[in-house]
Amino acid sequence: MPEIKPIKAWRYNEKVIKDIGEVTSPLFDVVSDKQRAALYQHPYNSIHLSVPQPPHAAERAAQLLAQWKAEKVLVQDKLPGLYVYYQYFKLAGDTKEYCRKGFVCHIRVHAYEDKIILHHENTIPHSVNDRIRLLEQTEIHASPTHGLYTDSHFELEKYMDEAIQSPIYETEDYQGVRDVLAVIHDADVINRFITKLRNQNVILADGHHRYESSLINMKRKEAANPHHTGREGYHFHLMYLTNTEAHDLRILPTHRIIKGLSPFQEEKIIEQLHHDFEVRKVEDADTLNEIIVGKKWAFGILFKDQAFKIKLKPEALNSMTWHFPAEIKELDLTVLHYFIIEKILGIAGKHQRTSDHIGFDRSFSDCLTKVIRQEAQMAIITQEVSIEEVKRVCQSGYTMPQKSTYFYPKVICGFLFSSIKEEEFVFPDYAPY
Repeated sequence: MPEIKPIKAWRYNEKVIKDIGEVTSPLFDVVSDKQRAALYQHPYNSIHLSVPQPPHAAERAAQLLAQWKAEKVLVQDKLPGLYVYYQYFKLAGDTKEYCRKGFVCHIRVHAYEDKIILHHENTIPHSVNDRIRLLEQTEIHASPTHGLYTDSHFELEKYMDEAIQSPIYETEDYQGVRDVLAVIHDADVINRFITKLRNQNVILADGHHRYESSLINMKRKEAANPHHTGREGYHFHLMYLTNTEAHDLRILPTHRIIKGLSPFQEEKIIEQLHHDFEVRKVEDADTLNEIIVGKKWAFGILFKDQAFKIKLKPEALNSMTWHFPAEIKELDLTVLHYFIIEKILGIAGKHQRTSDHIGFDRSFSDCLTKVIRQEAQMAIITQEVSIEEVKRVCQSGYTMPQKSTYFYPKVICGFLFSSIKEEEFVFPDYAPY
């Protein structure tokens, strides 16, 4: 079962960094080129450790990390703790303020086949390779992945609510989200968290690439250290854990962008869509994302001068040749990737993870802009995935197509770093963990 541990975090020295907001950054897989260029201008921004500049990016990050430690730009907390992390946010068109509550800890790395850490998404290979090199060189986790535990009685929230009354940091990030960090040092309380997580699985919500880099790094280190004890730092990973039962857990859709296909015949694609889908032309393309909401197997199709709402004919599902159980076949995104991307656009399922013709965008307006400007040939508009669907997929042992879920908001980088370097990872003998 999952084993979590408190962290002796490395954090920015408040004598050097007066405003934590100046050194936070988006995660490596969502930061835009424009954001990256701006953040690189700050000599101490966390982007230098999470998405270092080429060439020799990983080596550059390792050298910079050593320098920051030596110059006390980063200092290590003396006591181990669980770091409570709350994110206050609103959604477009909704006046309600949400608060996603969670805590950051170390968690033991397990292979997926152990069925302790459950994953629901495929990864993109080159992104995993980049993360492995960075972790091997720096031996530090620059940002937590996002995991999900289940607690219908909300037993841990009272401790988190109490801790958050005395925040370490509070800032507004690039998403417009208010991020607040606090810490729990009380050993008895920490052990309550450890015990609560011990008897359940953890679902990997976001950060599959970073988690897989920890898994591969662990296997390599074990092979090089046949007398390992299992307690070494490389057996652990940095994770932000939130409760699946919380109403403020939001999963936003990620739309598909199609580009660079040749030949690309718009009218032929529309004709082929009629075979398996009910197809209706939509005059106001900017309403397409609203028209499909709540309708099973319904998608929006955007071309430069045309827009369509499509809905799979129920009987068409029986013709799917992908060998998946029903709970995978019936997912909207499986339908999309099979009936549209493979069957009509001709990109076979086994090639879709690495295809340069498939892009991803969370913003409906961006998708609309890209097809109008002909930066994309078409966009396929999707809907939200429910947490219940994620749970069913994890329990099935299968995965969703890549970029199926966008858990919102994203955590930010820069609040804390965790080292897996042995002399920095171990606790004092008197620590009860």
